[in-house]
Amino acid sequence: MRPTMTMCVNTVFLALVFVVGAAQALAKGHPVAVDYDKLIARSDLHDNGPAERSEAGLPIGNGRMGSLLWTVPTALRMQINRVDVFGNNKNTNSFPQRYSDYCGGCAFVDVSVPGYGDAIFPEEGTRQHLSCIDGLATIQGLGVRVRALAWMDQDVMALEVTDERSHPDSISIDLRMLRFAWTRAARTSREPLVSVVRTLSQTATSRLEAKGDSLVLTQRFEEDVYFCSSAVAVEVIGRDTQIRQTRDDEMSLVVAPGQGTFTVLISSAATFNPDEDVTRTAIGLLGHAAQRQFTGLHEANKAWWKAFWSKGFISLHSEDGIADTIAQNYLYYLYIMASSSRGSYPAKFNGMIWITGGDERQWGSQYWGANQSCLYNALFAANRLDLLDPMFDMYTGMMTSCSKAAQQQWGSQGIFLPETFAFDGLEEMPSDIAAEMQDLYLMRQPWAQASVRFREFAANKQPHSSRWNWISGGQWVNGRWQPTERAEAPFGAVTHIFSRGAKIAYQFWMQYEYTLDRTWLAERAYPMIKGVAEFYRNLPNVRQGQDGKIHIYSVNSNESVRDGMDTDEEIAAMQGIFPVAIGASEILGVDTELRNTWQDFLGHLAPLAQSDASATGTDPHWVRAANTAGGRGAGRPDGNTMPMWFFDLCTLENPDNDTLQLANNTLDGYRQSNIGVLSKIGVTAAMMGRADWVKMLLPDQLLNPDRAPIMANRMDQREGRQTTSAQRLGRVADALHNALLQSVPPGPAQNPVIRVYPAWPKQWDAAYTLLARGAFLVSSSMTGGQIEFVQIQSQKGGECRLRNPWPDRTVTLHRNGDRGEDLSGSLLTFSTSVDETIVVAIKGVTPSLKQI
Repeated sequence: MRPTMTMCVNTVFLALVFVVGAAQALAKGHPVAVDYDKLIARSDLHDNGPAERSEAGLPIGNGRMGSLLWTVPTALRMQINRVDVFGNNKNTNSFPQRYSDYCGGCAFVDVSVPGYGDAIFPEEGTRQHLSCIDGLATIQGLGVRVRALAWMDQDVMALEVTDERSHPDSISIDLRMLRFAWTRAARTSREPLVSVVRTLSQTATSRLEAKGDSLVLTQRFEEDVYFCSSAVAVEVIGRDTQIRQTRDDEMSLVVAPGQGTFTVLISSAATFNPDEDVTRTAIGLLGHAAQRQFTGLHEANKAWWKAFWSKGFISLHSEDGIADTIAQNYLYYLYIMASSSRGSYPAKFNGMIWITGGDERQWGSQYWGANQSCLYNALFAANRLDLLDPMFDMYTGMMTSCSKAAQQQWGSQGIFLPETFAFDGLEEMPSDIAAEMQDLYLMRQPWAQASVRFREFAANKQPHSSRWNWISGGQWVNGRWQPTERAEAPFGAVTHIFSRGAKIAYQFWMQYEYTLDRTWLAERAYPMIKGVAEFYRNLPNVRQGQDGKIHIYSVNSNESVRDGMDTDEEIAAMQGIFPVAIGASEILGVDTELRNTWQDFLGHLAPLAQSDASATGTDPHWVRAANTAGGRGAGRPDGNTMPMWFFDLCTLENPDNDTLQLANNTLDGYRQSNIGVLSKIGVTAAMMGRADWVKMLLPDQLLNPDRAPIMANRMDQREGRQTTSAQRLGRVADALHNALLQSVPPGPAQNPVIRVYPAWPKQWDAAYTLLARGAFLVSSSMTGGQIEFVQIQSQKGGECRLRNPWPDRTVTLHRNGDRGEDLSGSLLTFSTSVDETIVVAIKGVTPSLKQI
């Protein structure tokens, strides 16, 4: 069998070498020296042959635009995608059928070599390489070589095409529409090709035309007042071209034959403003790139990627090569996220910017909170906080919409962040619809009494939206969509999930914890935290019972439990978000009276539901709901969410032994293999210090995905058609971080404590630099089961709390290369200054420079 990119694993560990001159290196604050070229090269993709399918192509992107690269015998193919192109928004009435809505896609671009004779990219004779250190892809065919990159600074992709054939023939650069409805034939190659596709009240217009020596394809999506437009422009520099219309939906730049090199530039732009000229923007970008030439773009990218990789790393080794493979995939995950998460909106779990067959995809254009978490949760510890910006920006942009939704849909205050939603949130509804929705969804009005007007209003809404998720399917009857309802309506898989809002708000808080950025806390995090806390406090179905406890009624536990009471998701969310709201208000010195109200609420909140040990015959453990909730409430927490651990309710620093016993009892009930792509069991096991579980679960989750196989580019299509994604890689990265380094508090909004290697198998060697809460960059190495040193780089100063890696030994702090104080005991607490580097080592042992 031909080796695939996934199978080409370099199992040689990058050795940790002790060298002379450690004192001088320590004085400079750099006790760890990393050969990033060598380290990152282990994550490269190599393939001797074409990709077996388009979805397995080489990924290149700049975080805003990107494409997979794949070949057919006579062409290199691309689909240009963007993170900020959507066919509809929250107000649509045109996509009631599941999976019919779309987003992301902008254009097909091919480099075609159709001459007579042998294939240019044959099964035998094609070589592919993706260099993750600088984002450069190289595809070598028979006599034609292409190097490709996405310019990280501006929205341009560049292809350097070298024709090495002894008898060169013409090469064409083909620009093609994603959707086509014939309008009329163009009479000349300079006349625009126009296609208009109507879907109920939405119109998608594609226009392909020549502009000087360039080709430009624009898309316009319009529905009522909604507008979105994209443009892709293509030109060739370094060789003469002719413009030809080659199909009704395609135009080509035909390149003059000749040996040597020319460059194809592909730019893109998008806007929601109908007054903005995206064609002009895209053509202007071509000019900027042409001035730099391919070499200049590559040099700029080298500098960008060098800065990116220097933020942190993980290097692993085990005798069987498993640890090496985990590290390889970890670094590749970081490459994928850097290539797809630097735009106005986050990369979507279902396809990211790697779709290849048009812009329709399984699960459509909606965002799913649980799935998105697979991509984004690991970025904090990875010290790639800038890659979280699109997620935070999207939620901040939704705040007005979600504040209105809290009032209209739930009769509450604050902010309601749903589990599934359009990129701009939830639509504002007519007042009568909103009033009836409240009564129906809060169980004040029987579902059977839903009005005809309400059902007609809902008929054309998107069923994947949490608001309308009681719609299960439907059919077209005489040109109208007739939806069908779930048996448990108004409940659906995601209708009554509120905990997503708390999780997002908690991540706004975590961003503060990792950076100590007070401006972020005041301007971005606190409004979100306060809004979610106030939503819970004012929700009509949150009320005090006869037992004096505050309970929550008629809610989900993730997707499995519906109409539950005191579900694990919602109780954990409130136990997490209220301490954070209290803590943030104290830091900022605001909302004193409200803070007291929150404290009182928290003091009366019902506890997490537990199993009845006498009835089940098992040790007490947490369950999904306090009531049976259709028979699923008695199950352990959903392995894909594990909410108690997300909110720091049961960390290794928790001083309550009963809580830790419950946490361990709960974890003991899960299997240790075949856990699936979305599972957080590996994350949870690491958080509980289970090194033996980590050793089994990390490779299991990485190498044995559910539903779909791993493709040659290390991604999978777990979610179905057109869903190429790195969800699996992100989940494993999250578990990996927690096994190597934890910075967790005893409870929400309390002081975090750093632990190195809290759940790391002693048989696996490791070295890393990761970010801890408190704005501490932590570096450490373990060889042969022995921790050699811990380095703390304090970015903001303040007190550092570190669990002693050598509990029975006295340690010495080396501050900026100078020997400092000795400390002993289980918990090491010491002051730090801004930008100070502190190396912690066993007393009497001088740390040596590590070459990685």
